[in-house]
Amino acid sequence: MPTITPNLWFENKDGLEAAELYTKVFPNSAITNVNRMGDGSVITVDFTLDGQHFTALNGGPHQSPNDAVSFSVVCADQAEVDHYWSMLAENGGTEVQCGWLKDPWGFSWQIVPQRFFELISDPDPARVRRTMDAMMEMVKLDVAALEAAADGAGA
Repeated sequence: MPTITPNLWFENKDGLEAAELYTKVFPNSAITNVNRMGDGSVITVDFTLDGQHFTALNGGPHQSPNDAVSFSVVCADQAEVDHYWSMLAENGGTEVQCGWLKDPWGFSWQIVPQRFFELISDPDPARVRRTMDAMMEMVKLDVAALEAAADGAGA
């Protein structure tokens, strides 16, 4: 079976810095290889995030990340949501909405509690609608507020 490796393009030679942050944020992660040019500058960085292999490419100012590709992180609880949100948004990241943020290099991340998926799988369409309506008003997702909305609190 072939290996599929996402390659992340960095235009400002920030691939190593990004890999260092990502491997600090996610458990069971590590930088596995750094390839350098003859002048010592970094060209690629191979790293794993909780077992998923990635390559960071310092490719220059020809490409930019966009929302067509994002990384989804399903979190066990609010504490995990808060951890990943703060670690990826700090130092120049941008909070978007509906659980989305952009990290300091413009890559999009969806930080979503598992409870959200449970709530929108409810057999009661009114609970699903209330959950979705609440989520659409949020920036970082809030498990307690999503549960309250599903239960009709404040409606």
